[in-house]
Amino acid sequence: MKVDTPMTRDYSNFLPQRARDGGSQASLSPLQALGWQPFFAQQVSVDDMIATPPVRVVEVHRSGLHVLGDDIDTTLPPRADVTVGDWLMLDPSHPRSSRALERTSLIKRRAPGTDRQEQLIAANIDTVFIVTSCNQDFKVARLERYAALAFEARITPVIVVTKTDLVTDAQSYIDAARAVSEMIEVVALDARGSAPKADLAAWCKPGKTVAFLGSSGVGKSTLANALLDSQFIETQTIREDDAKGRHTTTRRELHAMPNGCLILDTPGMRELQLTDAADGINDLFADIQELATQCRFNDCQHETEPGCAVLKAVDEGVLDARRLGRWRKLMAEDAFNSASLAERRSRDKAFGKMVRGVKKIKDVRR
Repeated sequence: MKVDTPMTRDYSNFLPQRARDGGSQASLSPLQALGWQPFFAQQVSVDDMIATPPVRVVEVHRSGLHVLGDDIDTTLPPRADVTVGDWLMLDPSHPRSSRALERTSLIKRRAPGTDRQEQLIAANIDTVFIVTSCNQDFKVARLERYAALAFEARITPVIVVTKTDLVTDAQSYIDAARAVSEMIEVVALDARGSAPKADLAAWCKPGKTVAFLGSSGVGKSTLANALLDSQFIETQTIREDDAKGRHTTTRRELHAMPNGCLILDTPGMRELQLTDAADGINDLFADIQELATQCRFNDCQHETEPGCAVLKAVDEGVLDARRLGRWRKLMAEDAFNSASLAERRSRDKAFGKMVRGVKKIKDVRR
């Protein structure tokens, strides 16, 4: 496959020393409008950018990767190691070999099923809006999972509580969301109208990339449409009997706001299994980690050990026993999934080594 590229242009203005921090889309360069930052520019040279111009993956299909750059709009062959939001250095002669740049962040999960594979969700996200609604969908445990995912990826999480206009006790939902972590800001709003643009403006800056995560039917697509000033993304109503939504967003795709911020609307995830997220879980449950430093034993499991400061906090009502239980569940799940993935990687590495060995023997015999 050969990709046509535009005429040679001066890319030196995209390098760190001359990067501009515009306040609107009009002041952004074409690449900065796609989320190009000094972090990526530091990984390449001017010669690199001329020979292999940078492009960002804005949409992933089974048939290929839709990428955009400066006067570039094309499709590359699909790759398992690349996801929406990634930056590639486009090789016109060998597009499948285009170099992927190091990421600022990566959202991933253990893929559904029994083979313990890892699924890449999105890359190079600045802020993730964890969306929930004031109905049966609201579950603290689910919010904690999404928050741990964001903390692990070093992405700023913001909990957005929607459909506050449909209940009389919206404050109870807001208080429960705030209890997830003192490091996470909570925004409550009606996803319709002008509230999203006003209340989420602090994170939706030109050149930034934000993502909406949450179950189907919580209002992710409605929020995205409000920010985009359009009805580009299809929405559907929920089932009133159980508050479950239908999958309206079927693929992960970046959309551009009028001010130059990029939005990723994601399909609702019924299953979110954490893997390699121990640091994110610990950040989320910083209160438990702080208590653990006061335990008598350094390897305290906070179960039956004498002198356990965590259990003492539960007995004294300082720590909610349910929160401790959710922490235990997430840590156990992450440990199991991480070990399973590590074992799979080891098997794949051994198999690859065996294949290379067989090929080498065949080459020698020839």
